[in-house]
Parts: sequence; structure tokens; C-alpha cells
Amino acid sequence: MRVLHVHRIGGIGGSERHLLTLLPALQSRGVDVRFLGLDDSSRAPDPFYEQLSVPYERMPAPRDVDPALAFRVTRVLRRARPDLVHTHLVHADVYGALAAPRLVSTKHNDDPFRAGMFRFLERGLAARASRIVTITDALARFQVERVGIPERKLVTIHYGLDALPEAWGENPPDDVPADALVVLAVCRLERQKGVDVAVRALARLREQEPGAHLVVLGEGAERTRLEELARELHVPLHLPGRVPDVAAWLRRAAVLVHPVRWEGFGLAVLEAMLAGLPVVASRVSSLPELVADGETGILVSPDDPEALASAIERALGDPAALGAAGLRRAQERFSVARMAEATLDVYETALGASDVAALAHHPPPTR
Repeated sequence: MRVLHVHRIGGIGGSERHLLTLLPALQSRGVDVRFLGLDDSSRAPDPFYEQLSVPYERMPAPRDVDPALAFRVTRVLRRARPDLVHTHLVHADVYGALAAPRLVSTKHNDDPFRAGMFRFLERGLAARASRIVTITDALARFQVERVGIPERKLVTIHYGLDALPEAWGENPPDDVPADALVVLAVCRLERQKGVDVAVRALARLREQEPGAHLVVLGEGAERTRLEELARELHVPLHLPGRVPDVAAWLRRAAVLVHPVRWEGFGLAVLEAMLAGLPVVASRVSSLPELVADGETGILVSPDDPEALASAIERALGDPAALGAAGLRRAQERFSVARMAEATLDVYETALGASDVAALAHHPPPTR
């Protein structure tokens, strides 16, 4: 079975990290996996390819709408002759669907724009797809209720991780005091991620924990506004950007905060659970599927700095118990094997039993 995955690449976010885990797992199960990257050169795609271990082809994709790109993608698909094309996110869905012999599409987020006028294009793409993967049950409900995708097309497959991300270098020096109580966030600096809520919560938290510092790993358009807010509130905010060793910061942190306004999955939350770190997150979208409230972490309403600060204080009261429970939950429910085997099931359904038997390029997944 030859499967070509298509994704627009700009840095390494949640969907990119998912692919770096999923593709080699499929390859180890006998699938002939290839990758076509549509590169947004303005957002540093190179580190993704440095970590990618399956055959790939790259092409520039600097613009959202590009008829010439549609032609180039179609030409690659016809040359590669995959049995199935698996697309990820909007650009790949649009361009990858044009010449796909059979199409599977993964939806990675519940961005509100998908429920606007774009929903009509989403419905057209859904009609083209054999199966649509949603990475959480919450996202599946969003696709049905807000976008109008037929429920029969959908299957939920959670992201899977077995270990913390490997470092691709050494972190640069930072100005966080060695004895600081590190409140960590791993996310883009975008309004969706609610970092402004965490900054406001830090002002309240420092009344009880004066050594608390907020460290946010990521880049984005909100950097200047967040720095101004931190200066206004006189709180220590550290924005080291994208770092090569996220695991080192997870080991250094006391708690992970994820105060998002909406979320596709929350891979940073799963990484924190694997690190045995307590999590405080918004009660939105996918996060109640990851975090067992009061057991592995604490969930709060979005856009509520006081509630977030109180929840961080609660988590710091018993971090070892919350962290240990989170590690157990991650290992039991979000393994790479579960993700890969469920994906193989989707491919077999999309191709049909007779086609799978004829291809016979991989053994059936171990149940």
C-alpha cells in the first residue's frame, strides 16, 4: 500500500509533530509512506524535514491561493501513483484532493473560520474524501454541528506519543533565575492560545508564589503585545521563542498551563503528561478528553485569569500525584501503537477489502 501524505509546512507545530510520529510508525508496519510538503518559506520549514525519516518531496507554497501550485501538486500525485492520498489542514485538503485516487483527510483543529463561508468548501472536500479523521471527539462534533460534515464520514483517532520530543540542539542561555518556580506554556503566540490570560493570572499567582515566572515556548504575532502587558502588570514573562530542547523545559517546570480559547488537540498537554507534569488548562474543545479534571490536572473556564491562578495554586499543592496520574493516562490512552493501528484501519476502509488484499504490501496491524 502506497500512501502519500500532503501538508503545508511552516515550522513545527502540533500537526507537524503528529506527522513526525505517525509516518515512521506506519512505515514500520509495512506501508510505503511518502510525503509531499508545501513549504511556507516565511515560517522556517527546514527543521521539519531535518527530522523527517520517510521519503519526501518539497515545493514552495508562499501564497494561500495559487493555481500554479495546484498544477504542480497534481503532477507530483500522478507521477507518484499513490493508492491513497492523506491530506492535513486546509491547503493540503484543497490542492491534494484534485488528483487523489482515494482521499483521506485529517482535521486538526476547530478554528471558527471553518464554520463560516469556508464550510461550503469543506463540505465539497468531504464529498471527495473516503474518510475524514478528527483528532478528538470534540472536533468530530464541531465538524458535524458547525461545518455540516456527514457523521458517517468521520472517525476519531487521537494523537499518540510514547516519549518526549527529542532535542535537535542545546537550548541557548536564558534569564530565568535558577530558583524560579517555572510556569510553562508551549504554544504559538496567537490570541487562540490565551497567553494573555496566563500573564494576567501570573500577577495574581505571585501574591502567593512570589518566585513564579511564566515561560512561553513559541513564536507569533502577539509577542509585542504580550511583552507590553507583562511590563504593565510588572510580572516576569520570558519568551525564548522556539527552542531545540522542549523536554529540558518540561523537566524544569513546576506546572504546564494551556489557557487556550479553542484547541484542536493540545499536543503540549500530552507531552507534559508524559513528563509527569501537572496540567492546568481551559475547559474547551479537546482538552477534557486529555485532562481528567482533578485527577491528572485542573480545568478552568477560558478567559478567566483569577480561575487560572487559583487552579495553578491547587496544582502546586500536590504536583507529584497529579503528574503521576497524568503519565499513566498518557501511556494507557494515547500510545503511538493505538494511533497507527487505527490509521491503518481507516486506510483499509477507504481502499476496500478487495483492494487491500490485492495490494498486500503490509501485514495486518496487531490487535
